[in-house]
Amino acid sequence: MSLDKNALEQPANKLLAALPDSDYQRLIPHMKLVPLSNRQVLYQTGEPITQVYFPNKAVVSIVSTMEDGSTVKVGLVSNEGMVGMPVILGNNTTITTAFVQIPDTAMQIDADILKSEFNRGAALQTVLLHYVQRVYTQILQESACNRFHQLEERLASWLLTVSDRLESKEFLLTQEFISQMLDVNSAAVTEAAKTLSQAGIIAYHRGQIKILNREALKKISCECYQIIEDEFGGILDLLPNKRRK
Repeated sequence: MSLDKNALEQPANKLLAALPDSDYQRLIPHMKLVPLSNRQVLYQTGEPITQVYFPNKAVVSIVSTMEDGSTVKVGLVSNEGMVGMPVILGNNTTITTAFVQIPDTAMQIDADILKSEFNRGAALQTVLLHYVQRVYTQILQESACNRFHQLEERLASWLLTVSDRLESKEFLLTQEFISQMLDVNSAAVTEAAKTLSQAGIIAYHRGQIKILNREALKKISCECYQIIEDEFGGILDLLPNKRRK
């Protein structure tokens, strides 16, 4: 899939959008726009990561698989991040699997090239390390969230996050996916979604979710949503010559 002028000048991925022109222009010859299809596996546990992806409006799940085949969500990546983070941390293999949960497109770059550019330092390294810090903060915050906050609060926070990433109030999410992301059973998700639906805050039918009252959803959400969003927001303010969408 070729890159049109708009995609080059106004990257939808926020990490790429945070780079100064000089850094971004150096990456362009090595990048291509690729479609990401539903359930497509981008890398698997124990396999070398050969390509890194900067999603646009696609949503990618990062999961850890147990010996019995069960999986647990350890991360979610969309236009705020990158898929293949171990590459810049010195390891091209990982103990997790990345697969596409909501299809769209991404900017793809060879892992070795990105690692080489990252090692040059400058803005790319600063932006990507800040992203690593954000992911670390998110993992810590979500651990506390799972322990102390009610499911309804967590669901509200998570729906807000997905809405922000997709830049839409409507999206498709299966009950199975939501339960996996929140680490609860499907019946509990159904009850929590039913409560929000009956309050007129969301509409939820056969995987189709529509946020009807975003302000009410924010009031119900736990504090973790704003903490994580504030942590990410700093990326766009790191550089004086940053490019905005």
